[in-house]
Amino acid sequence: MKHAVISKSICFLKKYILTRKTVNLLLLFILSYALGAAAASAEKHFRSAGTSPAFPAEDAAAVSAEGNWGLSFQDEGETPVGSADFDELAQYDAYYADDTEEKVLYLTFDAGYENGNTEPILNALKKHSVSATFFVVGTYIESEPDLIRRMVEEGHTVGNHTWHHPDMSEIAAKDSFRRELEAVEDAYRELTGQEMTKYYRPPQGKYSESNLQMAQELGYQTFFWSLAYVDWYQDDQPSREEAFDKLLGRIHPGAVVLLHSTSSTNAEILDELLAKWEEMGYSVRPLSELAEEKGKTRL
Repeated sequence: MKHAVISKSICFLKKYILTRKTVNLLLLFILSYALGAAAASAEKHFRSAGTSPAFPAEDAAAVSAEGNWGLSFQDEGETPVGSADFDELAQYDAYYADDTEEKVLYLTFDAGYENGNTEPILNALKKHSVSATFFVVGTYIESEPDLIRRMVEEGHTVGNHTWHHPDMSEIAAKDSFRRELEAVEDAYRELTGQEMTKYYRPPQGKYSESNLQMAQELGYQTFFWSLAYVDWYQDDQPSREEAFDKLLGRIHPGAVVLLHSTSSTNAEILDELLAKWEEMGYSVRPLSELAEEKGKTRL
């Protein structure tokens, strides 16, 4: 009897231990799968959103040239890592900075509507003899002809920011893409009697590789940016201190700076900002110099 009981007990224990081991292995497998799936989901989120976790510079090549334009700042005074690197963009005549150690920068403004801040911005640019590029939507040309004329007369470049400011990454048909750009060209030609310089900036930085290719086929160079800050909320404008912290602390050689001409903070600080950049040894060059340099490189 005792032997029978012991035998049954041993069988029970073996079965119990085996079962627990199997369960543990199963749990380990499930946990590993879940962690892997979470990591893949996080990577997909960062890439599709155009934002970047703090990844090192050597990982930049792994970032797909698709989605929303985003930047990851590494060290002060260094070019940030973009959603796509220099080589990925250059094949489509697209750029976000100049790969240089020379203290030069290129100043650009996005203009979607007018609220009285463009005039003081133009005054500051004129005072410092700076030539900037204004990426405008088509309705801005219609509503602000005098400001467009002044930009041209004072040596600034007017670039194409599309007619309706849509999410261009959702436009797959080349005819639709062309209409968004050509409508702006037509309005500019009618107003100024000149052909528009073929510089394109995707609204909100939203783009796809096919967009970049279509812009290139239409003769455009696409310009993203390597320095910007949150300056577009009318009811929540950054303070002077916040603006200087970003625009001085993150400036770097070859920067393409994006500011919004609707920002009252930008209108207030631009004169002083240009002076401070000059004190830091930077010179502001026309975007045409970067465009021509990159164009020659591609030949």
